[in-house]
Amino acid sequence: MAKEVRVIVDVHSHVWNYSRHFSDSFREQSKRARAGAEVDLTVGYEEYRLAANEPDVQTVVFGGKARLSGVWVDDSYVADAVAAHPESLIGFLSLDPTCDGWREELEHGHKTLGLRGIKLLPMYAGFRPDDPRLDPLWRYASDHALPVLLHTGTTFISQAPLECTLPRHLDAVAIRFPDTKIILAHLGHPYEGECIATIRKHKNLYADISALHYRPFQLYHSLMLAQEYGVWDKLLFGTDYPFTTVDATILGVRKLNDMTRGTGLPMLSTTEIEAMIYRDSIALLGLRSVP
Repeated sequence: MAKEVRVIVDVHSHVWNYSRHFSDSFREQSKRARAGAEVDLTVGYEEYRLAANEPDVQTVVFGGKARLSGVWVDDSYVADAVAAHPESLIGFLSLDPTCDGWREELEHGHKTLGLRGIKLLPMYAGFRPDDPRLDPLWRYASDHALPVLLHTGTTFISQAPLECTLPRHLDAVAIRFPDTKIILAHLGHPYEGECIATIRKHKNLYADISALHYRPFQLYHSLMLAQEYGVWDKLLFGTDYPFTTVDATILGVRKLNDMTRGTGLPMLSTTEIEAMIYRDSIALLGLRSVP
């Protein structure tokens, strides 16, 4: 009998030209992204695949737009990357609603470029996602069944206001637009409790675990909180590549229970961990069918 091939869905990965799409200030500050390790942010899809031993990986990719913080990846760059690997990549467009023309970019990215979701960087761009002035964005996402993934949580960029990144702001959005599928990136760290309280309330709110495994003690506590609140089914696998990789993320999550040996601390459910790693996020987010 042939061995079953299980699919990994990475809901959080980046494509960009690092020297061209980021300001000097951003690149300098990014050296603080991971304590004790400067990350190579210049690598691309080929390196991504080499760092993933899983035979079948489906990946959501996006760039990012945030004038305040010095990042601007044109959506056509993302669309070209997806066109080169259509069998494995699903592209999301990006928006900075503090800049003129974002509504036109939204429609162009969706209808012309064929990108299938939206990535927002509220803190990096300096806006709150629950600002009523953004209701047209959320209404468009709802009307066209476009999932929206937002950065939530901390950053290494000094000019990005933390007030804009709090997971609780998505509560008001989900109340106004309950049918929109929303993913809170990075489990909102270090506001994981707030993130879990928010996603528990709303049917179509999820969180990804990207870029967390290299803070293992924090991630253990975060996932234990998710376990105690009963929201394992709301957690999606993601890497935040190139900040880390598929294999490193899987290994890091699977090793979390090693810290509990000899301590009397409760263990994370290994069944739930494996279910999260192999969760069919493409189906959950409505991305199965071709638009």
